[in-house]
Amino acid sequence: MEHILPAYNDPLFSIMLIVVISLIIALVTYGWGLHKQQKEEGNLLKFLEKFDTAECALETADMPFEPHMLKPLTILAKAFENAGEYHKAISIYLFLIKNITHDPGKIELMERLGSTYLHAGFLERSQSIYTEVLRKKPRNVQALYELGIVYEIMQKYDKAKEVLGPLNMLGEETRSLEKFLDFSELLANKTLSIPDKVQKLKQILKEEPSLYRHIIKALLQLDTKSAWESIDPERIKELLDILWFLPNSQLDLDIITSNKQLQTLYYAKGYLQEPATQSGIFSIDMLATAKQNGFEEGDLVFSYLCQKCKQSFPVSFKRCPNCMAINSVKVEEKIAKSSPKTDYSLL
Repeated sequence: MEHILPAYNDPLFSIMLIVVISLIIALVTYGWGLHKQQKEEGNLLKFLEKFDTAECALETADMPFEPHMLKPLTILAKAFENAGEYHKAISIYLFLIKNITHDPGKIELMERLGSTYLHAGFLERSQSIYTEVLRKKPRNVQALYELGIVYEIMQKYDKAKEVLGPLNMLGEETRSLEKFLDFSELLANKTLSIPDKVQKLKQILKEEPSLYRHIIKALLQLDTKSAWESIDPERIKELLDILWFLPNSQLDLDIITSNKQLQTLYYAKGYLQEPATQSGIFSIDMLATAKQNGFEEGDLVFSYLCQKCKQSFPVSFKRCPNCMAINSVKVEEKIAKSSPKTDYSLL
């Protein structure tokens, strides 16, 4: 035996010892990594059990899973989501997350699950999903943005603003989003006096002109005089629906009669008697010309286009209901025949 094993003072002994220790360390590391992975998968399954409830309409418990099913089932889930059948999309996403093995795929599916919960209105669940995604992948920009949206909808504005810090560190431009949150928080504040709120709204408008439409609309609810003083003659088109549905009692005739566009708009609406037909807005000029020639049954109907995702909606929005973009609404109008009781306020 002495001739087989090298003596302790033999250089070969030191080499063998290093090799043995390296093997032991490698085995322990591998075993620990395997244990950690299994524990992580167990924790994820336990986490997902909280969301696997009766609202999940598709029966997936006994459904066999094959890797080639991933892509078609993901497409099917997205189709259900686009159709508004969120409960079915949720069932499929939960089924896929539980069955696929590669982490990047799980993270992507969890992002989609969080987005589905967000659009379906399950805000607490969406928050939990995004928090779990960020625990696994802290530098996930999309998850950070959507977690901020969840906090915003829940009116947890402090938490929504906390999300801006990591986004800034990742090189994202968040100034417009920060001002949007300031504006939303200000509107939700029930303790601030109306004069203070009006003053702060005007300040935000100076700092962030992209909030023009939303701030003018808010000012019209708080202080009509301040709202009219803040209207930009070059940006009338952005407020066309708001001004069209404004009650007669909220008009400022001094400002209106000094502006050709406003004169024509309110002549076409029927609030002014003196003819005016030169606003530079085709639909308004057509209605005004028709009125001047005795046809008074014209009206305007409005739709609202998101300039980012190009989806159109019948009602106005601060955030696009589809892509959640801010400051992306574009007012589109078309001439229609008036019907009884179209004179209502958007405020």
